[in-house]
Amino acid sequence: MVRSRSRPAGTAAVYRASETAMAPAMVSSLLWSGKQLVALDKAPGVSLATPRRDPGLAVERLLASLAPADRARLGEEPLHLVHRLDVTTSGVVLLTRDRETHRALVAAFAERRVARVYLAVVWGHPRPREGEWNLPLGPDRRDRRRMRPDPEGRPAQTAYRLLAAAPHVALLALAPRTGRTHQLRVHLAAAGHPLVGDDLYGGPRHHGVRDRHLREVLTPGRALLHAWGLRLPAPPLAVPLTIVAPPPADLARAGAACGWAETLAMTPEFW
Repeated sequence: MVRSRSRPAGTAAVYRASETAMAPAMVSSLLWSGKQLVALDKAPGVSLATPRRDPGLAVERLLASLAPADRARLGEEPLHLVHRLDVTTSGVVLLTRDRETHRALVAAFAERRVARVYLAVVWGHPRPREGEWNLPLGPDRRDRRRMRPDPEGRPAQTAYRLLAAAPHVALLALAPRTGRTHQLRVHLAAAGHPLVGDDLYGGPRHHGVRDRHLREVLTPGRALLHAWGLRLPAPPLAVPLTIVAPPPADLARAGAACGWAETLAMTPEFW
């Protein structure tokens, strides 16, 4: 973990994982540990589904995916999951050490006071380069695994920015204004730019890519979606806090093949 330089009292703190500390697949890592809050970089493939009969199962899975040294640093006290990511999505996940902070942060998410930004590798090049999708979503009655655009569904808004482009694909920053199930995946697919690797919403693979190496890195075995950063407000924290998770190995490989290494090394902007 790398701490920001010295800062005046009462100003925002920024913490990001070391760029050299990217974990292999299925190993999550510790980004931040404080008296109230824990932030983890969830590995793709770790399910945060929470069955009613076992509400602590998601936290157990998440902690089991950490390296032993990171698990030891967290201690033995119980942790409480604040929000969830899809099983294939990597990136920042928050937990709290006490119920009061948990309630306050859950409320902050519900009131849209937590800024979020995701990295996404998508097929095609969205136009314009920056915009917002406002598309209500509802369950797909023909396939219980999916959501779909539905004029009668719940409101859903996603802002996007094109960060970089290469033949066939683009790198986007996504800022969800709401938190609907599969929101980013459905909005991207509806816009004609599904996530690379998203077999549920993405349609045919490869999309005409002929280069053998590029085809390989654009077949990652999961949707290339990463929860890049969160900006937490004060209150409930003493000062605003920004948590950043560097791109995981599969997204970094795709970025290197597309010439995006410099872009992926940037600190995310929140808007």
